[in-house]
Amino acid sequence: MPINVLGIETSCDETSAAVISDNKILSNIIANQEVHQKYGGVVPELASRAHQKNIIPVVERALIEANIDIKKLNAVAFTRGPGLLGSLLVGSSFAKSMSLSLDIPLIEVNHMQAHLLANFIENNNRNKPTFPFLGVNISGGHTQIILCKNYFEMEIIGETLDDSIGEAFDKCGKLLGLNYPAGSKIDRFAKNGDKKKFKFIIPKVSELDFSFSGLKTNFKRFIENNISKNKNFIEKEIENICASIQETIAKILLEKIIKGINITNTKTIVFGGGVSANSRIRKSCKKELKNCKLFFPKIEYTTDNAAMIALVGYLKYKEKNFTNYDVESRARYKI
Repeated sequence: MPINVLGIETSCDETSAAVISDNKILSNIIANQEVHQKYGGVVPELASRAHQKNIIPVVERALIEANIDIKKLNAVAFTRGPGLLGSLLVGSSFAKSMSLSLDIPLIEVNHMQAHLLANFIENNNRNKPTFPFLGVNISGGHTQIILCKNYFEMEIIGETLDDSIGEAFDKCGKLLGLNYPAGSKIDRFAKNGDKKKFKFIIPKVSELDFSFSGLKTNFKRFIENNISKNKNFIEKEIENICASIQETIAKILLEKIIKGINITNTKTIVFGGGVSANSRIRKSCKKELKNCKLFFPKIEYTTDNAAMIALVGYLKYKEKNFTNYDVESRARYKI
């Protein structure tokens, strides 16, 4: 009999539910929260309220699309953290209620762990990573280099000291007048731009850690100085600006990955998180890391989604790694 797991993801501003049967995704429903766009970022209180409104219809739709009877579920998996506490509480409370009412196991999932393991979702027999590998988590909230020895033994060996890579994209995009989230918009403009037109700093940070605050400040001053000379500067150079800042961020990431490969002698690189969808990052890594095996998740599994939560739930179910009902959500939750 197949193992059917319902996954619930509410770590930030997407309400998502998915059903997995063994390691095959039957449904993956995501409700986005457009309310945050006018604020230029996620407002925690508004996010938790939207999750409360969305959680029931999203779960119902996931079950319908999966064409599975709720009584055929074997477990409920949910994001315990990291994330916005109010948002996490909505998902965890709902998952606990379903688990109790159906008398099936409850399974907690680390959100960042799930981003990397999304590469193990069944995908038309595509090759899957083999352990050990170097995990590269790049998202709106995190930038991490992780040594992964197996599904659940992971060690962070490098991370950002301030802003995440996703924040760098969003904050630079905001200075250009682009709506939140700006990463995909920068990527789109960059496709027709000259990536060598403008130069930005590459912060010097020891070992495998990152820092993006200095780059953000450098970019801010660059924009202000040029607007003072020509008020139409952004409009005239938007494609070249986006191409140049995207190239700089890709270089920062690539330098650290190469250093991580040399330190760990690991040549299997697995990416996860929303920024792993960036076209320039994918192209640069494929070009410069030809001697490595690279794994990027399908685009629909890069952003916050419940499919990756359901997959980890399935992996934990097979090991009978269940969760007690007194477990608490954690805004900060280390791998």
